[in-house]
Amino acid sequence: MNEPYAVCMRVDDEFAASVPTCRMRAAVLHLLEAYDVAQGTGLTLLVTDDEAVQKLNARYRGVDSPTDVLSFPADDDDLPPDLEEAPYLGDILVSYPYTARHAQQDRLPVEDVLVLLAIHGTLHLLGFDHDNAENQAAMWEAQANALQALGISAQVMPAPYDYSGEDDES
Repeated sequence: MNEPYAVCMRVDDEFAASVPTCRMRAAVLHLLEAYDVAQGTGLTLLVTDDEAVQKLNARYRGVDSPTDVLSFPADDDDLPPDLEEAPYLGDILVSYPYTARHAQQDRLPVEDVLVLLAIHGTLHLLGFDHDNAENQAAMWEAQANALQALGISAQVMPAPYDYSGEDDES
């Protein structure tokens, strides 16, 4: 039976044995279905190293350091002609070393945190953001609902950012 969505999972060889690709794919598929995304829609999720994520973080966000997850929504103008007919949401990159370090510091199962990052990245591609308190509340609720549906404790979620004292228009 074919999957209704084109989810391309790629994991750098050095992390392949530690990454729960099936669980991450299931999280992405759950969200695509839950948000009634058109069948045939695709996205790519890459689990890679700190250096690759840091380069993209510096180039696209102006932050010259690694981070746990980056999402890049697709721009229809950038798609090759053979992909123009199939909807493509974009790309999600996860840094395995960054994630593993922080999961260990927080005493969380790295596998569950990786699933959370797949959820977080997918939600960004679906238009969610956490750029102000209201948007963050909606995104954190969506993450918590997805984690619950997948049988993962919401304890893997980071605490919400404190926007009290900041201008929400930034």
